[in-house]
Amino acid sequence: MDITGKKLFVKALLEEGVDTVFAYPGGTVTDLFDELYLNGKIDLVLPRHEQALVHEAEGYARETGKTGVCLVTSGPGATNTVTAIADAFYDSIPLVVFTGQVPLNLIGNDAFQEVDIVGMTRGITKYSVTVRDRKDLGRTIKMAFHIAKTGKPGPVLIDLPKDIQTATGPAEYPDHVEIRGYKINEGVHLGQLKKATKLLKVARRPLILAGGGVNIAGASELLEQVVNITHVPVVTTVMGKGAIPTDNPYYVGSSGMHGRYAANIAVSKCDVLFSIGTRFNDRITGDLNEFAPKAKIIHVDIDAAAISRNVVVDVPIVADAKVALQQMLEWVEPKDTDEWVKQIAAWDHENPLEMRRDKGMTPQMIMEGLNQVYDEVTYVTDVGQHQMWASQYLDVNKNKRMITSGGLGTMGFGFPAALGAKMGHRDRDVVCITGDGGFQMNMQEMATAVVQQTPITVCLLNNYYLGMVRQMQQLFYGKRYSATCLRRRKGCPEHCKGPNENCPPYVPDFMKWAESYGAHGIRVTKEEDIIPALEAAKQNTDAPTVIEFMVATEEIVLPMVPGGNPMNNMILKSK
Repeated sequence: MDITGKKLFVKALLEEGVDTVFAYPGGTVTDLFDELYLNGKIDLVLPRHEQALVHEAEGYARETGKTGVCLVTSGPGATNTVTAIADAFYDSIPLVVFTGQVPLNLIGNDAFQEVDIVGMTRGITKYSVTVRDRKDLGRTIKMAFHIAKTGKPGPVLIDLPKDIQTATGPAEYPDHVEIRGYKINEGVHLGQLKKATKLLKVARRPLILAGGGVNIAGASELLEQVVNITHVPVVTTVMGKGAIPTDNPYYVGSSGMHGRYAANIAVSKCDVLFSIGTRFNDRITGDLNEFAPKAKIIHVDIDAAAISRNVVVDVPIVADAKVALQQMLEWVEPKDTDEWVKQIAAWDHENPLEMRRDKGMTPQMIMEGLNQVYDEVTYVTDVGQHQMWASQYLDVNKNKRMITSGGLGTMGFGFPAALGAKMGHRDRDVVCITGDGGFQMNMQEMATAVVQQTPITVCLLNNYYLGMVRQMQQLFYGKRYSATCLRRRKGCPEHCKGPNENCPPYVPDFMKWAESYGAHGIRVTKEEDIIPALEAAKQNTDAPTVIEFMVATEEIVLPMVPGGNPMNNMILKSK
């Protein structure tokens, strides 16, 4: 018996095991919402903006390991999702995004709320398609879920014209699908992997660089086993944070633009670099001609296109990180790396990762407070200085995870992604670490947080500025703070070198703002109040808590590698 497209849509979601859909209604998707309402088996989350909606689905997907599902209307509903879809694409987060579309006969006629969302997102999705025949609907949805989750994960977009939703057609939903030209590499080239293992074995200064691909593959425990057997030290990218517990004796720290001094020097001095699950973007490599100049480079990545795209490597291996590490466990042997490990420790002692402790509360103290208060937690950061401080100072292991926006670096990601993570794992503590700039990009989602009963803790580091850009202006632009002061008003002097007694008050008052939503607000100005504030927030289970930490404007993230410089050329002290 034939059924309508909207009924098949709901049937498909249920057969894919979907329990939550992040959705915002509109004219071209009302039929789908009505069918979801009548069915009642899928939880509909109504955010307050479509960009935040997709970020919430990202957080849900990262926390649960499931595919995040989004549903929005055509026109502005669809275009509002674009930034977050790009974020998911660059960070390999599996999403299926359904967009409404005008009826087929109106496509191309500049109809009300008609946009070519497929064309707009073709470069930031794994697959993007408009369903133009009702009989193709079931197979298209099955393809979407298969493509989003397999291989290198990522977002898929399905555009659903309104008449496809109401047209009748086959009721069958396929249990599998064959896609011509879409092949998943499920193995590993044993010869190449053996060559890589031998290089590690004979190296005098071996180093492992672990990226986000290790976390995506669920391969962190395997990586730790390899490290514990071989005694090879490890550095991570920001997205790779947690690929090995931060308390493992062979973990050096994060490398890159704001990486630990010892980690960046180790990359520059190693003779074999075993990189896995990273695409070598510019924040990791700096000057490509000077990246790991003394090393034979091994590169394991599931995406063949990523290998030797930025850094030409000596041993390319196309494989899932979990598959590669599982095979390596059969071959690796203990290795004497004592002298190399001592050398790295000496570099760390020479320039330790440490902020001053004689000028009051610092971001490091806040992160240390979080380390002390939480035993099991998911940290979700926004993008900016606070993100780097979190990467530098947070303890991360199998009980403490960190979710962040790496590839696109999307301000406004943190708060909604934290809500999505909490909805995916409601009995787990979730802490959003954000800045006053990024938080205001999607702060309307406090309404979603309250109505969805997601009592997360928001650690808002307020320094009155768009801190990461301000930092660059301080270091490289003669302290010309153009458009970065968030207190600046029309009547302020044309040129300003920083905060002074004549500065106007900050807008908004985050404590009053939180109260207006029915959330809790705590303002912290002193080190001794950090732990009590975090403990109090942890006890607030009826609504979210915003802790506003008043951070000194002049605090900057160090070390810092100036753009385009070698990774061993670091700024270590504030100017």
